[in-house]
Amino acid sequence: MTKIAIIEDDIAISQMYRMKFEVDGYEVETAENGKVGLKLIKDLKPDIVLLDLMMPEMNGEEMLAKLRETPYGHNVKVIILTNMGEQEIPKSIKNLGVEAVILKAHMTPREVEDIVKKELGHKS
Repeated sequence: MTKIAIIEDDIAISQMYRMKFEVDGYEVETAENGKVGLKLIKDLKPDIVLLDLMMPEMNGEEMLAKLRETPYGHNVKVIILTNMGEQEIPKSIKNLGVEAVILKAHMTPREVEDIVKKELGHKS
C-alpha cells in the first residue's frame, strides 16, 4: 500500500486530504509540525510527503533540510503545500529537492491527488 505523510498545522486541511487519499486506498498519517513530522517520516517511511511551509515549532523549510540529511529522507518525494505567494517561497526550497509546489487555495483535493499520483507514477 502506498504511504503518504501529510505535515500540516491546519487540522481541517490535513484531515480533508487524509480522507481523500484514504478513500482512494492510500495509507495516510499526519503531523501538525515539522518536529513531529520528522519522527513520523522516520517511522512511516512514506512514498511521498505533502509538506506545509508555515508551521509552529519547526517550519517546513527547516524540516525539509533536516529530512534531506537523513538516510530515510534523502530521496523521499516531497510536494510543498502552501498558501504563500510564489515570491514568498524561499528559493532554497527548490535546492532541497521538491517534486512540486502547490498553492492550496488554487487546487481542489482532486487536483492535488492527481499531482501526487503523477509523481508516484500511478495512473489517474
